[in-house]
Amino acid sequence: MNPVHPIININRDLCTTPFDCKRCLRVCPTAVFTVFAAKMLRGVELDKTQPGNYGLIARYRDKCTACNKCVDACPVNALSLTIPEEVRA
Repeated sequence: MNPVHPIININRDLCTTPFDCKRCLRVCPTAVFTVFAAKMLRGVELDKTQPGNYGLIARYRDKCTACNKCVDACPVNALSLTIPEEVRA
């Protein structure tokens, strides 16, 4: 049986500059999130304030404790958690 974890929803239309913001990364006690370069230009450092240059993913979702700190910290309400029934029990 596969373990069941909270589902972390990231609205990328709202979370456009995660490398500049990093609020969810700072408050997450289990370091669930990571930022990745969505664009790559050889020899060019991307502007962290430019929307779309970086993206946010919940790489370590299996570590999520559903504390909701990331949801509360997000200034653009781009994060939400869905907790499956199996986790609630």
